[in-house]
Amino acid sequence: MLQKFIYLALAGAAGTFARYWLGGLVQKHISIGFPYGTAVVNIVGCLFFGLLWAMMENRLAPGGQMRIIIFVGFFGAFTTFSTFMFETVQLLDESQWFWAAGNIVLQNAIGVSCMFAGLAIGKYI
Repeated sequence: MLQKFIYLALAGAAGTFARYWLGGLVQKHISIGFPYGTAVVNIVGCLFFGLLWAMMENRLAPGGQMRIIIFVGFFGAFTTFSTFMFETVQLLDESQWFWAAGNIVLQNAIGVSCMFAGLAIGKYI
């Protein structure tokens, strides 16, 4: 069990460093007011999350712990947006249109609202 946590932490650290490096690299070279670094990280994260998931489903057969290390550890630190998109796509693939739309609206609208609320509360604490 401890070994799994260590691998998970190492994968998370790798994801964090990868996010910092890629986001910083992009933002440094495209320093317009838009957060291109974050956008690129999220888009690349979605691409590679889907690519690796499909490869593991169709060609590779890693154990469940390896999937957790890769998708929760690395991608969880690199971008949780990729997990959000993957879960939304799964709902769409299952024709769960209401739940997919709800997932998008809930996480985006409430997420933005909570960010505003947190920032406002933080100013008064």
